[in-house]
Amino acid sequence: MSSPQANPSAGRPLSAGAIALMLMLCLTWGFNQIAVKLVLPEIPPMLQATIRSMGALPVLFIIGTLRGVKFFERDGTWKPGLVAGVLFGIEFVLIYQGLRFTSVSRAVVFLYTAPFFVALGSYQVLGERLGGVQWLGLAVSFAGVALAIGVPQPDVDAWVLLGDLMIVGGASLWAATTLIAKGTRLRFAAPEKALGYQVATSIPILGLAAWLFGETIPHAPSTQSIVLVAFQAIWVVGTTFTLWFALVKTYSASKLSAFTFITPLFGVVGSYFIMHDTLSLTFGAAAVLVIAGLFLVNRPGQSAAAPRDALLNVTKT
Repeated sequence: MSSPQANPSAGRPLSAGAIALMLMLCLTWGFNQIAVKLVLPEIPPMLQATIRSMGALPVLFIIGTLRGVKFFERDGTWKPGLVAGVLFGIEFVLIYQGLRFTSVSRAVVFLYTAPFFVALGSYQVLGERLGGVQWLGLAVSFAGVALAIGVPQPDVDAWVLLGDLMIVGGASLWAATTLIAKGTRLRFAAPEKALGYQVATSIPILGLAAWLFGETIPHAPSTQSIVLVAFQAIWVVGTTFTLWFALVKTYSASKLSAFTFITPLFGVVGSYFIMHDTLSLTFGAAAVLVIAGLFLVNRPGQSAAAPRDALLNVTKT
């Protein structure tokens, strides 16, 4: 383990620019769920995720090279990068396979348990501590997401519960990669390099999963599917995920993660305009809950660095 050190960003409030950027990321990720759903009839989930990672990798190299990132420099980040990559790959295996058993609405709600895992892990790993008001904010935001999606649902059997559990597992791994990116030497790497580890490692994991589940592409995908997969690879993974890790290195992980509660709300709005789903007053109430919860989480002066300073560092002994 490395010697104890304070985490300078543990209590750093989000700037107006960071908040605006997070809103853009959540908007993108909300529409990404629609893109994945539209492509599924032509490209199965594991193959879709594999192609997405394969397309995102050169994007990361191009952006990083233009910014002068030294991808192959020996800087002690390969161990946490490899660990994060394995978790990143398994995360998407759990999420996509969990969708086979549970409904999309339940899956979205359980996926956004990730901020709770980040908040718990931030105290243990990053030296961040949430106050009672901020925990209340997380709970209020999560209640808003649940209300927007319309859970709980009837007729839940053992298979649905298995799917729910797999989604929660994926959420916990999403939180773990966030904590590793901020709590190890990976925080010193450029965002393109930190994400590059994960994308590159996920390719064989997702490809193996596609082979094990017998996935195939029966016919040439349509132009729409090709464009949507390119959107996922170039913009979602190659660009917005890079921006996410840049933010994680700078600001409080728990506060940033709380903003992801907005993502499924954007997804519902996008479904209304693109897939002609119905919106109701319930959604309006849910949006109010989410916004109120985020306000509580990000109240100035409510977060402090925990007295325990030791950071998880898998690259030092």
